[in-house]
Amino acid sequence: MTKKLLLTTVLMLTIAFGFSQTKEELKAQKAEKQAVADAAQAEADALQAQIDALPGWRIGAFGTIGGSLSNFNNWYSQGAPNNASGNIGITFNGYANLIEEKYFWRNALTANLNWVKLDNKDTDLDDDSFNPTTDVFNISSLYGRNLSKKLAVSTLMEYRTTLLDNFNDPGYLDVGVGFTWLPIENLIVVVHPLNYNFVFADSDTVFESSLGAKIVADYTRQIGAVNFKTNLSAFQSYKSGDLSNWTWTNSFSYTLWKMIGVGFDFGLRSNKQEALNFALANFDGTGNAPDFGNVDNKLQTYYTIGLSYKF
Repeated sequence: MTKKLLLTTVLMLTIAFGFSQTKEELKAQKAEKQAVADAAQAEADALQAQIDALPGWRIGAFGTIGGSLSNFNNWYSQGAPNNASGNIGITFNGYANLIEEKYFWRNALTANLNWVKLDNKDTDLDDDSFNPTTDVFNISSLYGRNLSKKLAVSTLMEYRTTLLDNFNDPGYLDVGVGFTWLPIENLIVVVHPLNYNFVFADSDTVFESSLGAKIVADYTRQIGAVNFKTNLSAFQSYKSGDLSNWTWTNSFSYTLWKMIGVGFDFGLRSNKQEALNFALANFDGTGNAPDFGNVDNKLQTYYTIGLSYKF
């Protein structure tokens, strides 16, 4: 009995040692393969950097899609027990840049659109359709002739408006000349002291075009599975500070699987002309009428979170 027990113990230890040895061998083989893969990836990244440095077009895009749909029937714990609701949001960031030795031509398009629906099925008085909420559209084109590796004389055209509601009311078109500074890779700083801000609107009592200075800072980059873009566009009117405005937009996306990931977008804006136009449209006639001197120019904000798709 003792001999059988001893033999059984030795056999179990041998099997366990054999499995342990096999596991360690597999780990070692995996480490070797991973080292080869890392070296190959480093070589591929170096080659891609050389390709990116060559003259020619660079084209890319990424975006975010967020949404939810719900339907309730006889859900008595809420105020409207029978309702259907939904939210759909889409953002898009695209660029097409021509980089040559003596000049560059950079083009960018940014859009953020959002629709919301809330239908109370117990009444016919409410709106049962998807209505636009967030509505941002921006397109720009920057051309420059290089004075050095980091400085260029340039001209910029930038147009901003809404697409879903009040298209081109207002709409802003900036056209100007000046200089573009490229302090580091992927960062572009535009300083145009001679810029005209054309404002298009049905109401000419609030919105006014003027001459001023244009400043744009844009940083767009991809690091592995992360894409991000931040853009600050500001106009300083020489005629009046009331005609100045700025917009700062940010987009981030992280690829989780193949081309799909998660995305987050947010934006800030200050525009006193828009604030006054909104205040006048909602003025009830009591008290002093809103004007540039008393209007509350609150900070405008938006954000979108959802699934992202790398184009």
